[in-house]
Amino acid sequence: MQASLNAIIYNMQDDQKTVDSPHFKRLVFQALFAIITGFFLFIFLWLGSIVVDQVVYAEKIMPGISMQGVDLSGLSIEEAALKLATEFTFSNTGEISLAYGDFLWQATPDQLGISLNLQASILQAYQFGRSGSLGRFLAYQLFNRRSNHNLPAILTFDQQKAYQYLVEASHLYNRPVREAGLELEGTQISAVPGQTGRSLDLAASIDLITETIKMGNFSRIDLPVALIQPEIMDASAFAAAAQAILAQPFTLRIPVSQPDSGREFRIKPDDIAHMLTFSRKQKDGQTVLAPEFKQNVLKEYLNKLAGNINIYPENARFIFNDDTRELDLLSPAVSGRMLDVDASLAVLQMGLDKQNFSADLPLNVIQPEVDNAATAADLGINELVHADSSWFFGSTEARIQNIEKAASEFHGLLIPPGAVFSMAANMGDISLDNGYTEALIIFNGQTIEGIGGGVCQVSTTLFRTAFFAGFPINERHPHAYRVSYYEKTASNGRDADLAGLDATVYIPLVDLKFTNDTTNWLLMETYVNRASNRLTWKFYSTSDGRSVDWVTTGPVNIIKPKKPLYKQNPELNAGEINQVDWAADGADVRVVRSVIKNGSLYFSDTFSTHYEPWRAIYEYGPGTEGIPSSDEETQ
Repeated sequence: MQASLNAIIYNMQDDQKTVDSPHFKRLVFQALFAIITGFFLFIFLWLGSIVVDQVVYAEKIMPGISMQGVDLSGLSIEEAALKLATEFTFSNTGEISLAYGDFLWQATPDQLGISLNLQASILQAYQFGRSGSLGRFLAYQLFNRRSNHNLPAILTFDQQKAYQYLVEASHLYNRPVREAGLELEGTQISAVPGQTGRSLDLAASIDLITETIKMGNFSRIDLPVALIQPEIMDASAFAAAAQAILAQPFTLRIPVSQPDSGREFRIKPDDIAHMLTFSRKQKDGQTVLAPEFKQNVLKEYLNKLAGNINIYPENARFIFNDDTRELDLLSPAVSGRMLDVDASLAVLQMGLDKQNFSADLPLNVIQPEVDNAATAADLGINELVHADSSWFFGSTEARIQNIEKAASEFHGLLIPPGAVFSMAANMGDISLDNGYTEALIIFNGQTIEGIGGGVCQVSTTLFRTAFFAGFPINERHPHAYRVSYYEKTASNGRDADLAGLDATVYIPLVDLKFTNDTTNWLLMETYVNRASNRLTWKFYSTSDGRSVDWVTTGPVNIIKPKKPLYKQNPELNAGEINQVDWAADGADVRVVRSVIKNGSLYFSDTFSTHYEPWRAIYEYGPGTEGIPSSDEETQ
């Protein structure tokens, strides 16, 4: 072993001698010199080739460069632009598959606002291999200069154009969400199924197309679609419950507190169906279809129903006792009531919600202003302030009956202080059922038989009473012609001074109104005396010292009527002649009234009346001889 060790040491000493020899060192130096020289030669040649390329391709695209498969190497910028524009026709002829759920169609890039940015694309191709950091430039020259590079084209994306295209496309495929509902046909209810809605997410679609452009993969774009589920898809369960509503009428009752309690009004199923609608509501954490009344339709029904239910309050009516100077009760006060329409809407809806198909109608009780216990002192009534009369000599029994009926409507009636009194508003219905009968009336330029003839005797008497009592007259209409009844006096003669002091009413269009402009109540009493053919109207209150002065022109500008007109009436017998209209002179009358109070003029007013001339008219039976001629053809 010692011998082996000695041999190793000897060999190492021998190798050291070789390394240290001049010959070996010379060999090493020569090798290093060759390597360094070769390296610099390579660098020189490599740099030289770069310089050559830069010179050769100074205004051209570097070799090996293509874009979208179009070879652009060695081309100038203008040549490359022309070639790329000619051979890369993606914007015009390309197709992009768009998917909307199961629907698939092809769109051109141009439709989506995608177009080639030629200038930017050519600039990118030209700058490839020339731009970037020094390291990147050298790396390209060392490793990639002779490689092929297929660059992506630079595309421009007009998002607004794409958005508009997608909006129009979505109209073909979007589907609105539809809630399940109930339909009514007559009184039959059927369920309408719901429908899942779908809607293109436009903003997300634009983002997706933008990313697709960046990736350059246009094989297929799956557009994002939002699905909208209805709250109720199946309404069949609600249809069965709703059908029960139309199985019976809805009964409305007058409550027990009313004199006619228990009186019923029934809404028939056919009418209920017309009033019903169904809306979604939350119940126990779930969405349900609940039946509801259509508020406007039900309200219209209730407003009509109110006409059969409402009772207007009536003040007690009194007669002033001239002996005791107190009020004697003529007819008791009547409490009024009004249907509370808004509360009724709520009551009926509650009944519907609880499947309770009957309800008491909510009524508001209205007490009259004057009850039975009112005294003369309470109302400020302590004397007769004015009375006036008119005469109706020669009136038929039918006319007198109408005068009595109309006058009775105002007997014992009270007018509040400051109130405007309307004759029309305080009269009942002028009808046969209400105690009126047919008598002569003026209608449409003729004197004819009509219900309520004679009522104007009452309006004329009221007008004169208010006129001479000194109350302001708010509305008054004269007759079309002078009526002899309204110019008669107690002596059964004709008093021309009364011309222009008549008043007609034709309810509800033509009214008579005056104002109780005092601070006390006004009590009216009316009396018809058949024996003396007189209607008397009395006003009781407390005098405030007013008096009336008046002057009249009397009838002026007199116009005589035409000759009598004879008309044939086939219902009359031969030789029978009846007068149906009476002659009256036409005239103008102007009456000026001055109301004096406490020695001073309180107010004044003027009443101007124009009366048309009125010819007499006779009817005769066919075959009647000796009929006088008139200035018009006989009829």
